[in-house]
Amino acid sequence: MMENRKELREVTLGTILDETVEKYPDNDAIIYVDRDFRLTWKQFADLVDEVAMGLMALGVQKGEKVAIWATNIPFWVVLQFATARIGAILLTVNTNYKIAELKYLLQQSESENLFIIDGFQDTDYVNTVYELLPELKTQQRGYLKSEEFPHLKRVCFLGHEKHRGMFSIPEIRAMKAMVTVEEYKAREASLDPHDVVNMQYTSGTTGFPKGVMLTHYNIGNNGFWIGENQKFSDKDRLCIPVPLFHCFGCVLGVLAAVNHGTTMVILETFDPVMVMASVEQERCTALYGVPTMFIALLEHPLFHKFDFSTLRTGIMAGSNCPVEVMRKVIDRMNMSEITICYGLTENSPVMTYTRIDDDIQKRVETVGQPLPFIEVKIINPETGVTLFPDTQGEVCCRGYSVMKGYYNNPEATAGAIDADGWLHSGDLGVMDKDGFLSITGRYKDMIIRGGENIYPKEIEEFLYRMDGIQDVQVAAVPSEKYGEEVGAFIIPKKGVSLEESDVQDFCRGHISRYKIPRYVTFVDSYPMTASGKIQKFKLTEISVDIWPDRR
Repeated sequence: MMENRKELREVTLGTILDETVEKYPDNDAIIYVDRDFRLTWKQFADLVDEVAMGLMALGVQKGEKVAIWATNIPFWVVLQFATARIGAILLTVNTNYKIAELKYLLQQSESENLFIIDGFQDTDYVNTVYELLPELKTQQRGYLKSEEFPHLKRVCFLGHEKHRGMFSIPEIRAMKAMVTVEEYKAREASLDPHDVVNMQYTSGTTGFPKGVMLTHYNIGNNGFWIGENQKFSDKDRLCIPVPLFHCFGCVLGVLAAVNHGTTMVILETFDPVMVMASVEQERCTALYGVPTMFIALLEHPLFHKFDFSTLRTGIMAGSNCPVEVMRKVIDRMNMSEITICYGLTENSPVMTYTRIDDDIQKRVETVGQPLPFIEVKIINPETGVTLFPDTQGEVCCRGYSVMKGYYNNPEATAGAIDADGWLHSGDLGVMDKDGFLSITGRYKDMIIRGGENIYPKEIEEFLYRMDGIQDVQVAAVPSEKYGEEVGAFIIPKKGVSLEESDVQDFCRGHISRYKIPRYVTFVDSYPMTASGKIQKFKLTEISVDIWPDRR
């Protein structure tokens, strides 16, 4: 079995890339069908080196955070490895963020560098950054001094256009001449596989987003086993339409591929026709997506016009995978070896995974067994006692994959990882005697809308700022299309008249579109326990009666 073939490796992401380049220098590494962009592994590595040396010339030090606020453009993956080669930490920023969320992330992370594109959907990133940092327009580039963001030193633009106060990609590439190869090699030689290389913001179990610190060792090894589990090789071609700012894109996608010399066919944003065209044109053997993406493909009127005969495997994950959708993907998209995995950002992220040779029932109805070198157990969340098979409890895991901790938040870290090294997921599950895990619910109140994690407390804190609201509780509302939608249950102040649209208008432009409550209702009180705790699960239950026509 594959579990016995390999050991965990203590290497950096740069070393993993070097090994792949040495084995397959002329194979395709990265392809974008929509712009006829393609690089071999050798060309990709050369571009990584250029940008990495340019970053050193800019003054980026080992341990500095480099925030990237961008869609899946080619330079996203280049920056992922350029930062890794010089000991910087790639800080991934959700493309849906608005100004308040970006401000929070930059301040809490103490980020020294920010890379942006021009914008996404209805958000102009350049103007947003100028609004947060008016000093950019008047101060010398690279010497930023901001009272609100005292750690921030540089802002760079991921393109050729010039913006006041920002460095452009061509300028950064040209600056590599200021750094010697010896200096570059010395920097890379000074790195430790247990250094933090990636930071992603998640709320973990509760509260405001926290920066999850992941090391080369964490995500390099997890990426290897994810690819191994799909039997990836240099002959495979993986279509990646999921966001790179999530672990789904940058670990399950990029690092699984780089570990195995697998070609990456990347889409800047999800578009059903471009996904199908990419699969057909590049003869992809693997495809990733959250369930809503696969549903969008299967139900697209042009679906039957595309050739899926080269597909073999892939991953459906991010939210609960409906059994019927899995069966259709196997039958109609030729993905006979499609897999489901389960995990969380704090675990790099995958802890359990279906195997391609598991029987069909296990592959569509469970999230698989633990990956090699990861222990998984089910505990009573109240007592911490390990439970017998087939008993529901909280899912916990332990192993190489557990994060280093939350950035500047030892209290939250201690709340997530216990003294014995077990990471507590906050999810409820049942494990059978053979180690197959089924996720049954959540011990925490997180909402998962089409693969996006939404934390009620964050939205509640924002809505508390609205005049006329006395109290607000945010809970999941079941949805056929997205799995769950955001519902706001509001107690208005006495004498105040509010409409659903007033609440939604208050949110627009300030928090991400997917976090804006799709459903709003006004109530007099909340269901409570005897000890006075609000029962959010009951709000979810009554939502079915309040909004019977939801989709």
